[in-house]
Amino acid sequence: MDVRIAFAVLAAALLAACSDKPSAPAASAPATKAAPVADAQATKSVEMYRQLLQSKSYELAAPIGEEIVQKYPNTAAAKEVQETLADTSAKASAITSRRRLERLWIYQSGKESGGDQNTASIYAAGNAADRVRLVLRRHSAWGQSAYLFGSGKGFECGKSCSLQVRFDDGPPERIKAHLPETGEPAIFISDDRAFIAKMTKAQKVSIDVNLKGKGAQTLAFEVGGYDPDKFPTPKKK
Repeated sequence: MDVRIAFAVLAAALLAACSDKPSAPAASAPATKAAPVADAQATKSVEMYRQLLQSKSYELAAPIGEEIVQKYPNTAAAKEVQETLADTSAKASAITSRRRLERLWIYQSGKESGGDQNTASIYAAGNAADRVRLVLRRHSAWGQSAYLFGSGKGFECGKSCSLQVRFDDGPPERIKAHLPETGEPAIFISDDRAFIAKMTKAQKVSIDVNLKGKGAQTLAFEVGGYDPDKFPTPKKK
């Protein structure tokens, strides 16, 4: 065979073999195409994040910000969100905690013994069926009261009746108390005004009591969600 013909046949074979292999640019095309899509989605999400921050809807902004950082790392959107995400998450957590505490309180208004009455009450922490309530009461004829009310046999208290109370992590305080003459399973705090004033500034109130048939117990009340505007003073009759 002619040398020139043999060389031409070999060159044609090599060219055909190379044309069968996929080119490098074609393999990287999907990744190049996906990048603009991710950037567009991140931009849309960060715009929503900005709007929620502006309206102070931190509890809604926080999960969106976390998603941007996790789903679109190394983007301009993620970098922007990271500058405010820690503060946003902290504020969102505070809002969630505040709402939980607010839901612990029950406010009621109505007629009682011929007068207008408003009450604010909260159960002691725990899951027992006979949990004790802390009740704040304002009656148009009887005035203001603060007392503990249970569903059991009531409370025991000596002649010089008092309760040991702690507001948050403060030192224990002795507060005068008295049992109702009518025999309800309750114990009244004598200086209700001072008690409510201190309670309003606290997140938790702990009260040591003696329950009939159960002995000494510490009752803990998460009072941080108390709203004084929902516990108005009714007009005197």
